[in-house]
Amino acid sequence: MKFKKSSINKPKLHQVVIVGGGAGGLELATRLGDKLGRKCKAEITLIDRTRTHVWKPLLHEIAAGSMNPDKHELEYLAQAHWHHFNFRLGEMDGLDRTKKEVYISANYDEDGEEIIPRRTIPYDTLIIAVGSTTNDFGVKGARENSIALDTQDQAERFHRRLHNALVRAQTQVGPVNAGQLEVVIVGAGATGVELSAELHNTTRELAAYGLDKIDPDKDVRISLIEASDRVLPALPPNLSKAVDLELRKLRVHVYAGERVTEVSDKGIHTHTGRFIPSELVVWAAGIKAPDFLNGLDGLESNRINQLVVHRTLQTTMDTDVFAFGDCAACPMEGTDQNVPPRAQSAHQQASMLVKTIKLRVQGKTNLPKYTYRDYGSLVNLGRYSTVGSLMGSVSGGTMFVEGMFARLMYQSLYQMHLMALHGFFSVFLQMLARLITRRTEPHVKLH
Repeated sequence: MKFKKSSINKPKLHQVVIVGGGAGGLELATRLGDKLGRKCKAEITLIDRTRTHVWKPLLHEIAAGSMNPDKHELEYLAQAHWHHFNFRLGEMDGLDRTKKEVYISANYDEDGEEIIPRRTIPYDTLIIAVGSTTNDFGVKGARENSIALDTQDQAERFHRRLHNALVRAQTQVGPVNAGQLEVVIVGAGATGVELSAELHNTTRELAAYGLDKIDPDKDVRISLIEASDRVLPALPPNLSKAVDLELRKLRVHVYAGERVTEVSDKGIHTHTGRFIPSELVVWAAGIKAPDFLNGLDGLESNRINQLVVHRTLQTTMDTDVFAFGDCAACPMEGTDQNVPPRAQSAHQQASMLVKTIKLRVQGKTNLPKYTYRDYGSLVNLGRYSTVGSLMGSVSGGTMFVEGMFARLMYQSLYQMHLMALHGFFSVFLQMLARLITRRTEPHVKLH
């Protein structure tokens, strides 16, 4: 006589909850789903406030209009189905470490109607990877009169405003007014520099599509404001100097050593008394972790809201709660500094956490420690210019690269991210499809 297996004695799976579907969080959920979820060794859940994922380093291209997000966004639900993890739509707004529960706020549609009520999600291991947001440092008017590029929605909003400004200038009776077609970018880090170069290209492309009353060289002006004494202050001086020269060739107006003191609906004011008129201001200066992390249920955080973690990426107050990427303050081995908030850091930490979670599921407590490896920096200056880069060489030194070789390296970073999510064969087919369709489409988004 045969008996059916009872589900009563079925062991409870280890609950791994990942909050944040950015590059690091999504890569981690995908790999854990393939290694643990598929084999029913753990239940993996990813929480994010949006339905789709776009690689954050590409947001400046969406803002400029050189990339159509519809062709590059990834549906979380589809990725979860293909890679054996759960996806839950919502935004984390609280934590109960005693009950080991994450609080998720209610979700509403564009008409204000509730779609999903507020709820809790239990965990055995919690991993927070919510990234960072722009830090306006409390500058007067910055939040109200400028646009950050933290999300896809913000990037698309800026592009719509840019496109509307060009169309308005094309159809108005009088000449272009001061500041009407001037884009001011506050912050000359990687985002600000890449956006300024990309805008040089796309404003000319847009003008070529029937906006014949606009002279891009005369009417469109791009200004880059940096409080430090050079662009890309976090990168080596030789790379900074090379990028500065390229920006000036592109007629980008670079103002180094200028600290913004106010942003109004007419333009920006700096500490030296300079006023730059502009109806389009992008704030790309500084980062901080989301505000809700500050003092989250007793977890230790720093002045920019990052959760303080050990090199195991466990928070200092709770060994069951991990944090990584931009939202974590992780000590750098052998220094008194923290790991820099860069995409390569999050990728490396995600790879380590795959091993860590496998050990925790097995009940082991001796976990690996993260060691930061700097593989260099790449800066994309658009199709009209070269791409400068500084990379760590295999010998342990550094090497300056530029031109086509550096451009291929820059493009390969995105392909590596895609391969971590989809595998080589799928990425190869996607690249082939884009090469074919690109010949039949405009190279700039026209709406």
